[in-house]
Amino acid sequence: KVILDNTVKSHKARSASIKARNTVLRQIASVDTRSKLASCSSRKPEECELYIVEGDSAGGTVKTARNRKNQAVLPLRGKILNVEKASLERMLSNNEIKLLIAAFGCGIGEDFDISKLRYGKIIILTDADVDGAHISTLLLTFFYRFMPELIKEGKVYKGLPPLYKVDYKPKGKGAKKKSKYLFDDFALNQFKKSNEGKILSLQRYKGLGEMDAEQLWETTLNPETRTLVQITIGDGVEADETTDLLMG
Repeated sequence: KVILDNTVKSHKARSASIKARNTVLRQIASVDTRSKLASCSSRKPEECELYIVEGDSAGGTVKTARNRKNQAVLPLRGKILNVEKASLERMLSNNEIKLLIAAFGCGIGEDFDISKLRYGKIIILTDADVDGAHISTLLLTFFYRFMPELIKEGKVYKGLPPLYKVDYKPKGKGAKKKSKYLFDDFALNQFKKSNEGKILSLQRYKGLGEMDAEQLWETTLNPETRTLVQITIGDGVEADETTDLLMG
C-alpha cells in the first residue's frame, strides 16, 4: 500500500509538472515579440541572421546600422537566467528566455523542430568586456542544454566587436592618416611593437553603444569585414562536464 501510495503521488506530481510545462509552452507560442524584436523583411531562413545584443542602448545602434533585409535584432535586458541551476518551470517563466524561444520559432525540448528555425545564423553580439563574456556564456549554456541541435547544426555564432580603434600616421613622407580596429590588449601591444607608424589617437570602446552606426556596420555587421566565430562542440563528454562544473 505504501509503495502504491508513493507511486500515485509521483504520478500526480509528474502530471502536474507536465501540465504546467505545457501551459507555459502554449504561452510562449503566443508571446508578442514585436515590442523587442526588430524583424528583417526576408522570409528565407537560409539568408536571415538574428543578432542577440545586450541592452536597448546597443540594440538601438545595431537596429540603425543593420541591413534590414536579412538582419534581425533582439536586445535582451541584463543577464538571462543560469539554466544550469534553475528548474524547468522557472526557466520557462523567465521573460528573456521566453522571448528567445518565441523569436527562434522552433520550439524547445521535445517540441524542438530545427526545420522551423527562422534564421540561418544566430549571432551573439555582446560587449568586449567581462560582463559581455558572462552574458555570452549564459546564452551558450541555454542553447547547449535545451537546443543543442542549434550548435550541432552550426547555427550559433559569436560576433567579435573590437576593443580599440587606433588612428595612426604610417611611416613615409606624405603618408595619410589611417585607422585600425584591434580586438584585445594583445593585439594593441602587437601593434605598438610593429612600429607601423605614429599613434595619433587611441579610443577604447566601453561597449557597443559607444560606436556609431557606421563603425558598428564596418566591424560587426558587414559580412565583408566583420569577424564571426562559429560555436562548435569538439567533445560532447568534455562539454557536458565543463558546463556542469562551471555553471552548475
